[in-house]
Amino acid sequence: MAASRTTRLSIGALCCAAILAVSAAAAANGPEPRKLTIAGLEVVAWLPPDTAPPPWPIIVFSHGFHGCATQSSFLTQAIAASGYAVFAPNHKDSACGKLSSWLRQPDFPTKTPREWNQDSFADRARDIRNLIDALQHDPEFSAAPFDWTNVGLIGHSLGGYTVLGMAGAWPQWKDPRVRAVLALSPYAVPFVAHHTLRGIGIPVMYQGGTRDGGITAVLERRGGAYQQTPAPKYLVEFDSAGHFAWVDTRNSSRHSLIVEFSLAFLNRYLKGKPYPADLKQPRPGVADLRFQE
Repeated sequence: MAASRTTRLSIGALCCAAILAVSAAAAANGPEPRKLTIAGLEVVAWLPPDTAPPPWPIIVFSHGFHGCATQSSFLTQAIAASGYAVFAPNHKDSACGKLSSWLRQPDFPTKTPREWNQDSFADRARDIRNLIDALQHDPEFSAAPFDWTNVGLIGHSLGGYTVLGMAGAWPQWKDPRVRAVLALSPYAVPFVAHHTLRGIGIPVMYQGGTRDGGITAVLERRGGAYQQTPAPKYLVEFDSAGHFAWVDTRNSSRHSLIVEFSLAFLNRYLKGKPYPADLKQPRPGVADLRFQE
């Protein structure tokens, strides 16, 4: 009975993403977004300022169900300002300004996590794979200062499910070009049910919140996503953060912490910088902190 309730909470959070995923607000003083059409996808890109020292690792951001490429611009913009080239595709379930899209019933199983398999939202993995392929062959992005030896993925909610799958949680999706994954309030229940997270062979950081319903509980519980994932791995739970703490809502007291922990992780595994010692210690605003390097 408890498992069924967790599933309903998680699916409900995914389906409501479009309502709260506001794409207008952007972090102050960061790179302006560029709109591209590439690999048949609408893509938003944030590139580092010309003064940012090369090389620039590549980040691909995957939005939540019925979310938007620009839903988390406070984060994507801050990452780009720190010397990363960030690309965010609109997946086919995106509801960017399309009311009819998020009113449509979800086209995925909602009864039990075991109904999910490598075919569930496989189009999202194809989007990311095709985008990386196209960018690597595009004259504007294929060479220096863009660093194609260090590619990272970030995903929120169903986007978190997507990037975990590409890290190896669905073996058929695994992309060897990906070096690190940042999973923000990810829908990880199917992987936990199928015990496939052990197939991940790259660093992962999970982020959740104390008000994140059934999603964060699946990350931190005994036998949950964090425990099933091989090291190196991190879990950060932000105090008073709900499922939409990672989108551009008008009020989020945790955005600065989210940026700080996200950049520390990406800098460690895509730029080779030391992980800050103070981020391994308890601090205000963080309810739970775990890591195994």
